[in-house]
Amino acid sequence: MLRRPKALCEVLARLVACALLVGLFLAAVPTFAHDEGWPHAHVFALRSPPLEANPVMPDRFTCQDADISPALSWHDPPELTKSFVLIMEDPDAPGETWVHWVVYNLPSGARELPEGVAVEPELADGTLQGANDFGGIGYGGPCPPPGALHRYVFRLYALDAVLPLPAGATKAQVLQAMTGHATARAELIGRYQR
Repeated sequence: MLRRPKALCEVLARLVACALLVGLFLAAVPTFAHDEGWPHAHVFALRSPPLEANPVMPDRFTCQDADISPALSWHDPPELTKSFVLIMEDPDAPGETWVHWVVYNLPSGARELPEGVAVEPELADGTLQGANDFGGIGYGGPCPPPGALHRYVFRLYALDAVLPLPAGATKAQVLQAMTGHATARAELIGRYQR
């Protein structure tokens, strides 16, 4: 008669252990829960040859030189993608995250941005550019104060909609408009130090 309760306890102990392991595994799975307000999604790839060769951004992409945007390319977005959003920011800026580039309503068929995207509110293919924290429109390259190494995070989002925003929108406006529409995210990080 003692065997049954003991066996039952062993089974319950194993179930509890399995549940704990599953919980630990799920806690370790990366999610996309931050200011965008969506929990997880299909992940696709974002590339930039200059940053893959060396994660330290060449001077031509910074305020120390030409201050032009790097070439970016991506592949494997979700099938029902209607547009893309790109946001570049410096989370290591003094005080708060510094927005360097906001691009939205990139066409669904787009798979790249060339080096040196024109600093204009609207591009020939209908892509719109938003406000950066330098007070301008389009790309504003790394320009940190002398000292620590800074990270420059490029996040590309695939959306199931085109955003109903005019050119010149802020990062906050773009993130608000894309709430519930982001289906995938790709990320790339460059670094720079003065």
